[in-house]
Amino acid sequence: MAGYLVSDTRKVTTHRFLEMKQKGEKISMLTSYDFTTAGIVDAAGVDGILVGDSASNVMAGNGTTLPITIDQMIYHASSVVKAVKRALVVCDMPFGSYQAGGIDGVKNAIRIMKESGCDALKIEGGAEIIDTVKRILDAGIPVMGHLGLTPQSINKFGTYAVRAKEEQEANKLISDAKALADAGCFAITLEKVPAKLATLVTREVAVPIIGIGAGNGTDGQVLVVADMLGMTKGFNPRFLRRYADLNTVMTDAIGNYVRDVKTSDFPSEAESY
Repeated sequence: MAGYLVSDTRKVTTHRFLEMKQKGEKISMLTSYDFTTAGIVDAAGVDGILVGDSASNVMAGNGTTLPITIDQMIYHASSVVKAVKRALVVCDMPFGSYQAGGIDGVKNAIRIMKESGCDALKIEGGAEIIDTVKRILDAGIPVMGHLGLTPQSINKFGTYAVRAKEEQEANKLISDAKALADAGCFAITLEKVPAKLATLVTREVAVPIIGIGAGNGTDGQVLVVADMLGMTKGFNPRFLRRYADLNTVMTDAIGNYVRDVKTSDFPSEAESY
């Protein structure tokens, strides 16, 4: 089945991302962390699925993305890959898997690709990690960059506030984006930066720019699936649009199930053997 707005059922590749930017076609991405959700997300027509280290928060209940391990990311990514027929599957390299640089970063990148079967990896940072990015690219692994608010550096920032509002940091972000593109990254995520800056980067950088909290001037958008479906509560950043209220739907359904079990309404004779 093609997606609701997608008639082209060909597998999405990194090259297709570039084609979409060049044609002015917006790129849609969502996160997924498990087989069942990924199958639904893929069938609905998204272009890319990010197996984000946000699984640390969404799936494991951690306060930050830092605790999630390579083994856990491989588990989530391999589960997603099994369900996906069309979307490009991008897996986050978790905190600690590449920051030491060089050989460690390449070895971990190769392991994630081999054991998960994903299509590409996403790495946070700019000039500080560019040598590691180049080495991973040289190993034949597609890399998506990630600039702006980089959650793996939350202890350095000390806040989840909008990044690059000041000229110095904005100039560095532009420089980092160009460096990542020149190194060979197939796309870059910009998280929580001013819309004007994100639009400028999108115009000046040849590779697709995927925004989250970066306005509408980017080449595409990504959201955490549990947030946009309204499964989560209490997280209400300006950039989040909730497309459903699954928290209420699920709570009501489970409550009805509990009631029917308690009253012996379920299972009925028709539901028995």
